[in-house]
Amino acid sequence: MTGAAGMLGRDVLAALADAGIEAVGLRRADLDITDPAAVRSAVEGAAVVVNCAAWTDVDGAESAETAATAVNGTGVRVLAAACAEAGARLLHVSTDYVLPGDATEPYAESAATGPVNAYGRSKLVGEQAVAELLPYDGYVVRTAWLYGEHGPNFVATMLGLAARRDHLDVVDDQHGQPTWTRALAARLVELGLAALAGRAPAGVYHGTASGRTTWFGLAREAYRLSGLDPERIRPTTSEAFVRPAARPAFSVLGHDRWARAGLEPLPGWQAQLADALGRPAFADLLKPPSES
Repeated sequence: MTGAAGMLGRDVLAALADAGIEAVGLRRADLDITDPAAVRSAVEGAAVVVNCAAWTDVDGAESAETAATAVNGTGVRVLAAACAEAGARLLHVSTDYVLPGDATEPYAESAATGPVNAYGRSKLVGEQAVAELLPYDGYVVRTAWLYGEHGPNFVATMLGLAARRDHLDVVDDQHGQPTWTRALAARLVELGLAALAGRAPAGVYHGTASGRTTWFGLAREAYRLSGLDPERIRPTTSEAFVRPAARPAFSVLGHDRWARAGLEPLPGWQAQLADALGRPAFADLLKPPSES
């Protein structure tokens, strides 16, 4: 798998180990996914390749779209071509940002795309490469609002600020599905096994938690579950936090396609969050500096 040093990649490697599956994890320093010769060599002999490598700086992509597309688009095309040559299946992690964010009901896997920022456009190029080069062996798993133990994320930021601020103003007009990387990682392993067994049709899957909330709702629930006063979280609008890249207002995804692979959708976001907050990395954020 690629992107082995990232927040999701580290959890995928752990999930593979838990399942007793032999895997090779490659970091950015180990493999440049835009290098065709290096990628062909890395993919040779693999049955399934999980691509977690990505340019993830959403705001930075606005002023560096070519560089973002080189990784999220061209690099994915190189991976897909190598997988096609080697006869390997590719599980490619994508994003809700390929969608326009103007819906009022969950986006189906077949919904029309329409990115509102450079990052989304770069990721869409990658999705299109997988569909073109691996029509029967390519799996695009769109996810969103990720948080986990092994990298910076919204939940960790909110908990880390608890000791320094009495109140936090958090956006309440963007809707999505907070998704724990550990839960998504386990599902990626299950999908890969289903693909090898011929049970999972190729195409787009939505790898997000069930249910929906806002960033405000997520922050309040994180505080409540951590024994903090949720009233310390106050609602505000996106206009109060202007960013270089536009954000989709609605990132709620539908999960119907999992049934075709014989798999259930991921659990609800509250259940995932409760499980995640029991992990040491999150608990440590609430300790006084002298104890952490």
